[in-house]
Amino acid sequence: MDKSLKSRILITGGCGKIGSYFARFAADKYTVRIVDKMAWETKRLGILSGESLVCDLQNLEACRKACAGIDMVIHLAADRSPKADFVDSLLANNIITTYNIFRAAHEAGCQRFIFASSVHVVAAYPADVEVKVNMPVRPNNLYGVSKCFGEALAAYFAFNEGLPSIVLRIGAYVLPEEYKHWSFNEMDAFINADDFNELLLKCLETPDITFAIANAISDNKIKRLELTETRELLGYQPKADSFDIFKVIKKQDKAFNKFLYLSGYRAIFQRLFTRKGTFR
Repeated sequence: MDKSLKSRILITGGCGKIGSYFARFAADKYTVRIVDKMAWETKRLGILSGESLVCDLQNLEACRKACAGIDMVIHLAADRSPKADFVDSLLANNIITTYNIFRAAHEAGCQRFIFASSVHVVAAYPADVEVKVNMPVRPNNLYGVSKCFGEALAAYFAFNEGLPSIVLRIGAYVLPEEYKHWSFNEMDAFINADDFNELLLKCLETPDITFAIANAISDNKIKRLELTETRELLGYQPKADSFDIFKVIKKQDKAFNKFLYLSGYRAIFQRLFTRKGTFR
């Protein structure tokens, strides 16, 4: 790659919430190509300083065209509904498309592949467990199972076909304008959009990684996913804390706060709240 030129990145699912936010953020530093089933809508998404392609990633040849001339791929495209049917949706949208884009990226000589996984791959652990990246997968639905497949595929291509890959287990991704409508049941898995942009930059820029799994949440006082490995590997320094943003702790009286510190935030919140929200 000519270092005098910007690196070229492909963002699949680039018209979605995560992809469009990062595409606008990264345009000054990278040459951006987004691909989605729909065209980029400037009125809804803002100006895109890059290229927008419309194609079906279930078609391998379309994936090859999308990856042509690309240095690094961020694969966000998926059906992310926890209730998605395996045969009717997940097989095509999360299994076949993921294989196709990995295969096309490898054939195109891409230097890195970033796969958007999900907290759902480990969401069946008890609510009071802070999950580390080296713990066995424990999905709580078939959507999570489809993401386990993607994680295994990333490892396969990294170790067997020479495509360096990073898996990001994304928590509850929330844009600032969504805060007032968001349930605090997901506060321990919250990932601030700006924190995630910075994490994606770290994934693109940190050298000498063959394969890694990284947890993607903000620096919440209570964490569903443990961040030590992510910090050490990628130099990730999240700034947001869902408990500060939503002021849940500050609304309690001093005695209750003291009790929380003595007893442990997670144990208390596990008894107070149920985990019913939708994660990435």
